[in-house]
Amino acid sequence: MKVTDPASRRDGAVADILVEDGAIRAVGQRIDAKDAEIIDGEGRLHAAPGLVDMHVHLRDPGFPDKEDILSGCRAAAAGGVTSLLCMPNTKPAVDTPETVRYILDKAANADAHVYVAAAITKGLGDAAELCDFQALREAGACAFSNDGRPVVDSRKMAQAMRAAAELGVPVVSHCEDLYLSAGGLMNEGAVSRALGVPGVPAAAEDCGTAREIALAAAYGVPVHICHVSTKTSVALIRDARRRGVQVTGETAPHYFALTDEELRDRDADKRMSPPLRTEEDRLTVIEALRDGTLQAIATDHAPHTPQEKADFAKAPNGSIGMETSLAAGITFLVKPGLLTMTELIRLMSTSPARLLGLHAGTLAEGAPADVVVFDPDEVWTVDPDSLHGKSRNAVFKGRELTGRVKATICGGRFVWREGV
Repeated sequence: MKVTDPASRRDGAVADILVEDGAIRAVGQRIDAKDAEIIDGEGRLHAAPGLVDMHVHLRDPGFPDKEDILSGCRAAAAGGVTSLLCMPNTKPAVDTPETVRYILDKAANADAHVYVAAAITKGLGDAAELCDFQALREAGACAFSNDGRPVVDSRKMAQAMRAAAELGVPVVSHCEDLYLSAGGLMNEGAVSRALGVPGVPAAAEDCGTAREIALAAAYGVPVHICHVSTKTSVALIRDARRRGVQVTGETAPHYFALTDEELRDRDADKRMSPPLRTEEDRLTVIEALRDGTLQAIATDHAPHTPQEKADFAKAPNGSIGMETSLAAGITFLVKPGLLTMTELIRLMSTSPARLLGLHAGTLAEGAPADVVVFDPDEVWTVDPDSLHGKSRNAVFKGRELTGRVKATICGGRFVWREGV
């Protein structure tokens, strides 16, 4: 099959991959392996390092009706995701070593490798004291974040960024000025005004992004900006990187594929935070992926129950996306010629693994056998009832996408297989 591995500079050439004892043993032409189980790609299928999704809500502990660790990892496997970073807004919040260990223990036999982003403040509260970063790191946390409840106190955030830098652990920041976004249901603009719906101005994200960049610059420490959605945040990150500030960023498939026009039908499954923006923002996000301003694509997979999502005005924000992320990238970026397949895999696997310091994102010999096998040309329609997590709030539901995961290998074990 065709092998794409940016880390090994493999750019879609036909090759064999030998997996043995949970590791990649060889990649090359006509590998002779006795008694091996064979997947014959026939030049039709592609193989790449398993996707690394650095922004996932598993809802466990606390919200098992929405998702749990095992169901979330089943969804990951069906989407070719072999490593994921779970966010800390659970109940209780991931603010103690015990909760970190609970997640890692429960994920030990799951269908994906689970990594933990621990909370910055106790209980994710802005008035609360900082968590014990050292203890959380020793328990297994590999990032720190308050995600959807950003740290309002700038002094406290500066302390967190400096403490995390001393441990060599990234801070991943949901950038939002909560005063500006208060009460908003969708992007503030022509569509929100037409619907008579309170909006969230782009400035809410932009002010948060500007603050994190200012702190990173002032203290000489790194910060990673989550789910970038606005043209101004892109410009701020681009300028900061040119000045040598240690800032990186990610976006999500819905921000490069969709706009706030989608909400004219008042479907709460299309509400998330930050919200879908304008066409100008969407095009700017795509350009940021192309020129390296943004280094990763993550899903912000956020399960909610159908009951929660039934009322447009009262529904919580969030949509699920791990099972559709690769197809969305192929459909909206690769097929139109905006990115090559190699560039897409770099953004969805190699680069996020590097940002998180994970031994993942490559098919190099000796690497863990985390592999996604997919048909880049298969066309399918997203049916929420056929997805594999517990929730159905898929932002791409009913859409025809191109590119289908056919098999996922995690740690040398088939965790997903369909028709191969």
